[in-house]
Amino acid sequence: MLRDLLLEGLFCSNRFCGLFRIKSYCADRRFRLPTMSRTFIAGILTTSVYHKTTARGHGEGRELNQLGYPQGIFISEKQNIFIADWRNHRIVEWKLNEEKGKIIAGGSGWETIIYSLNRPTDVIVDEENRSLIVADQGSRRVIRWWFDQSSGISRFIPWFNQNRQEIVIEDIWCYGIAKDKFGFLYVSNELKNEVRRWKIEETKEKEGTLVAGGNGCGNEHYQLHHPSFIFVDDEQSIYISDRLNHRVMKWRKDVKVGVVVAGGNGKGNKLNQLNYPQGILVKDFGQIYVADCYNHRIMRWCEGKEEGEIVVGGNEEREELNQLSFPRGLSFDVKGNLYVADKRNHRIARFDLIL
Repeated sequence: MLRDLLLEGLFCSNRFCGLFRIKSYCADRRFRLPTMSRTFIAGILTTSVYHKTTARGHGEGRELNQLGYPQGIFISEKQNIFIADWRNHRIVEWKLNEEKGKIIAGGSGWETIIYSLNRPTDVIVDEENRSLIVADQGSRRVIRWWFDQSSGISRFIPWFNQNRQEIVIEDIWCYGIAKDKFGFLYVSNELKNEVRRWKIEETKEKEGTLVAGGNGCGNEHYQLHHPSFIFVDDEQSIYISDRLNHRVMKWRKDVKVGVVVAGGNGKGNKLNQLNYPQGILVKDFGQIYVADCYNHRIMRWCEGKEEGEIVVGGNEEREELNQLSFPRGLSFDVKGNLYVADKRNHRIARFDLIL
């Protein structure tokens, strides 16, 4: 019995290993909050990297060391951070230990021309096809930026080169985007209260396949109410932040009805409640991480449990190192550290994983 528990508690992958305590087959992880003095370098707040702080917020703005209401984020294998810089209508890449970011898409103002962005809400990097995919919500489209084929992942064709952008989905009030290991692209539609799936090379010819919701706005298990961020696991199950229903839904592949896996007990700040959930991640042993936006905290649910637990924040809306202000996008790096788009603090916060 002890051996079985230890085997269940030992997590190893090509990224990192650690021995965890098990709670009903759900690994029990803890994140440490920064304890060092605060040092400001850029629009990103992090804990120590190589025994020094790398960045912290400089307030809202358009400079390259600032952000304006960041939304979705994506961490590459090199730990570069790609940020949907919402109010600045741009995607910014921030390399590890850099003092400022670099505009790699948009940034030319609020326009709908192909090389501009209009309040982007999410971003992913498609490393297999060497491109960047953006939910350009204000322009009602999903758009792709291609990498410069002669360089590494972080170098893009300049924004003014109109031949290197492509609209992959038009006329969609997109919010969250995700890509599975089979090459399918998933997009949440906030106004139609649904999630659809496309094969990326077929997005222009087809309307996609309905995979969740699409039954009008409501709170039944076959409905959604303004879905935001999404996550797709290796079995093509979809986890959806069902924002105005204050819950997270899970839709298994090819089913018509979802199940509640977090929240769903009305709007509130109890451990069994959420308050306008946003960013979502699902990790090993069924751990569901949710940006509980209006409660200014990050929650973790073990799938099947009635209550979650607070892993970051939850102690008022402020800008201290252990506080958040309307968190949005979430991402993990290859070491398992948690990154949070801290929206109204105009920064990205990183919380190191304790193994």
